[in-house]
Amino acid sequence: MRRLSAAAKGTNQVTARVVDRADRRSLQSFVLKHTTPDTTVYTDQASAYRGLPRKHAFVAHSIGEYVRDKVHTNGIESFWASLKRGYKGVYHKMSVKHLNRYISEFLGRHNRRRLDTHSQMADWVRCATNKGYCKLLETCIVSLT
Repeated sequence: MRRLSAAAKGTNQVTARVVDRADRRSLQSFVLKHTTPDTTVYTDQASAYRGLPRKHAFVAHSIGEYVRDKVHTNGIESFWASLKRGYKGVYHKMSVKHLNRYISEFLGRHNRRRLDTHSQMADWVRCATNKGYCKLLETCIVSLT
């Protein structure tokens, strides 16, 4: 079970989903679905991104390169670090069966982090009053089925 994600540099919005394989077909179809043809894609050096039909630049983590000019993966790494902190500090265990739900929760948190506190709370209250299911959060969550 692998996870797949993308961060939009201009909006700082993240989208993510669980995939069975992190192969070329899965990665590239995800990128194509969530980007426009004029998008520049920044990734790590994974070979699955080779031949990506988008302008593409990468950093080579294997040789200690994490930033080169404007090329980095820090934004998306921040999202996954937040999820990992939730795992270690709150949940302690995440089942593979429900991994997409955990990712969805942290997508909602991440994509609303720049809202003021009042707006964030109003969103969560609207969600809670709808029996725990929130149509509002669907706007930033990729279908994970």
